[in-house]
Amino acid sequence: MHILLTGGTGLIGRQLCRHWLAQGHRLSVWSRHPERVPALCGAQVKGIAHLVELSHESVDVVVNLAGAPIASARWTRKRKAQLWSSRITLTETLLVWLESLEQKPSVLISGSAVGWYGDGGERELTEDSPPVTEDFASHLCIAWEETAQRAQALGIRVVHVRTGLVLSSEGGFLQRLLLPFKLALGGPVGSGRQWMPWIHIKDQIALIDFLMHEKTASGPYNACAPHPVRNAEFAKNLGRVLHRPAFMPVPAFVLRLGLGEMAELLLGGQRAMPARLQAAGFTFKFTDLRAALDDLSARL
Repeated sequence: MHILLTGGTGLIGRQLCRHWLAQGHRLSVWSRHPERVPALCGAQVKGIAHLVELSHESVDVVVNLAGAPIASARWTRKRKAQLWSSRITLTETLLVWLESLEQKPSVLISGSAVGWYGDGGERELTEDSPPVTEDFASHLCIAWEETAQRAQALGIRVVHVRTGLVLSSEGGFLQRLLLPFKLALGGPVGSGRQWMPWIHIKDQIALIDFLMHEKTASGPYNACAPHPVRNAEFAKNLGRVLHRPAFMPVPAFVLRLGLGEMAELLLGGQRAMPARLQAAGFTFKFTDLRAALDDLSARL
């Protein structure tokens, strides 16, 4: 198959490229820096700067993961506009291109996040649950899904992957935690009671591949392990794996002072469950947090 990825040079995109290259698929990555794509994604992966470069080629699958990192900078008005443009505006451009094609891809797998629900508190959240609270991250995910869903009117199967906190040794939020924990400054955030919906990178890649091949799959899927943990438990397990203490709490007021509105990403959480994935027959390799962290520990 010929697979087009946006966000192909990101943490998940790079792993998908490796996985699908090994399966013999042909890959193209739409990127602002196409010259970097072969080095980041694999020598056989084609980097393109403009979608029109593929207008005369058949594309079987589109995986839309592009988006500026949501937690890498304070949410100023300018930063919010960048986060919006990198997801919604880019997806709108993708839709215009898809509409122009005579032969449409069979499926669009589009990124989203468990932040779609807002801060869920103690509620158990499945794909049937409505958004619980309204905040910027929730509005962003809702608009992203609504935009991508328009591809269904073109006869394309649309899947939304609501990703949790991805555990990987090659980047992502786990890498940002390593320094404070290794300096014995790690610990729970705020009350430590907020739920953390996590997923091992291997399961994240496997479930996207599963949803691509599962021809009846459409709509939203919570991409997180079936056993979310509270923030304090996560900190304790990470400390044990790194052989460091994890007792240094970060007070909520300090986060709000330093991060502003973005602090609610860390102080809130989602007790999200992968109900639709499990009902579809997907099997997680990592369902226990300690086992998932142990698998990554040698590379951390």
